[in-house]
Amino acid sequence: MIYLDNNATTKVDPKVLEAMLPYFKDEYANPSSVYEFAKRSNHAVRDARGVIKDFFNAENEKEIIFTSCGSESANTAIRGVLNMNKSKRHIITSKVEHPCVLNLYSALEKEGYKVDYIGVNSNGELDLAQLESCIDSDTALVSIMYANNETGVIFPIEKISQIIKSKNPETKFFVDAVQVTGKIPIDVQATGVDLMSISGHKFHAPKGIGALYVNSKTLITPLIIGGHQERGKRAGTENVPYIVGMAKAAELAMDNLKHEATEVKRLRDKLEANILKNVFNARVNAGIMSRVPNTTNIGFEYIEGELILLHLSDLGICASSGSACTSGSLEPSHVLRAMNVPFTAIHGSIRFSLSKFTTEKEIDYVCEKMPSIIEKLTNISPFQEELQALKARNRN
Repeated sequence: MIYLDNNATTKVDPKVLEAMLPYFKDEYANPSSVYEFAKRSNHAVRDARGVIKDFFNAENEKEIIFTSCGSESANTAIRGVLNMNKSKRHIITSKVEHPCVLNLYSALEKEGYKVDYIGVNSNGELDLAQLESCIDSDTALVSIMYANNETGVIFPIEKISQIIKSKNPETKFFVDAVQVTGKIPIDVQATGVDLMSISGHKFHAPKGIGALYVNSKTLITPLIIGGHQERGKRAGTENVPYIVGMAKAAELAMDNLKHEATEVKRLRDKLEANILKNVFNARVNAGIMSRVPNTTNIGFEYIEGELILLHLSDLGICASSGSACTSGSLEPSHVLRAMNVPFTAIHGSIRFSLSKFTTEKEIDYVCEKMPSIIEKLTNISPFQEELQALKARNRN
C-alpha cells in the first residue's frame, strides 16, 4: 500500500505508540486523584502540556487545553469567545474553511449571528482587502485557517492578525492550524493569534486527541461542562495515554521540520512535475501559492475524480478528492468552487498528501502509473471532442 492521504490522517509513529503503552497498562491511574500512584499520571499530563506549550511557543502551560480533536477545539474556541461577548453578533471567516468551522457558522447564523465569508482568488489567496473592510465595532471574532486542507495554500496569519488588531483591538482571532501542524513552525506569539487549534492524528499521534491554545488575555466559556479538569475549560477525565502520545509526536515533529521543508517537499514536487509533464490534461490547483510542503491538488480535466481514485486504489495507492470530512458527498469541493476552478477540472481534482514516511520508491511508482490511468479514463470520457481540443492547444 502507498499512502498519500496524510491530510486526512497519518500513521501513528512507532515512537509515539511506545511512549503511550505504559499508560494503557501500568500507569492507568486517574490524574485527578491525590494518591502517589495517580501523581505519576498527573506528572505525565503536566510534562506533556509543557511540550505542547513549546510546540505552540505559548507563554505558559496554562494557555494549553487538551481536547478530543480539531473539531472540538474549533467549537470550543468559537462558541467560547462568542459566549463571553454576547453583545457582539458579527463573525468573519473564509469561504474555504474546514467543515467543522463552516458548518458551525451556518448553525450560528440560524441563532442570529451575522457571518461574513471572505473570498479567495484562483490561486487560493485570501482577499485581505475584503477582510479589512468587513471588520467593525461589532466584530467579536475572526476565524481563518492557517493552511487549507485541500490545496495546502498557506494564509498570511501574522499579516491578518495585524489587520484585525489595527481595525478593532477587541476582536479575537482564532486560527485552525490543523493542516500546518508538524509541517511548518508554529509560533502563536509571533503571529499574534488569540486562539489556535491542532489535532494529533494529523501529525502521527492517534485519533481522538487535540489541543487548543487560548492566550492568557482571552476569556472563553467551556464547551463541555462538568468537573474541574483543564482549569475548568474542558470537563472530562484527561486521556493520559493520548496526551502523552501527542506530546511525543510534537517533539518528533519539531525535530522533523527541516526534513518536511526539504525532502518531503522534494518528493511532492517530483510527483507534481512528473504528472504535469506526462499527463496533458493535468493542472495544479493553487500551484503558484505558498503551500505546506506535503500537499498538491491536481485537476484532471474532463475526467471523474472518483474513477481516478478507484483505479489508484486497485493499484494500492491511497489519495483523496478533497476533505475526508466530506467523503461520500457528490457535491464538488467548496474550496475549488471558491477558487473558480473550471468545471471541466473541479470534479477530476485529486489531492496527494505525503508524510515523513513517504519514500522515493513510492513516488516513482505513482509517477509510473498515473499516465496510464488517466489515458484509460480519457479514452472512455464522454468529452472526446473537448479532450482533443485541449491536447491540440497543449501541443501548440
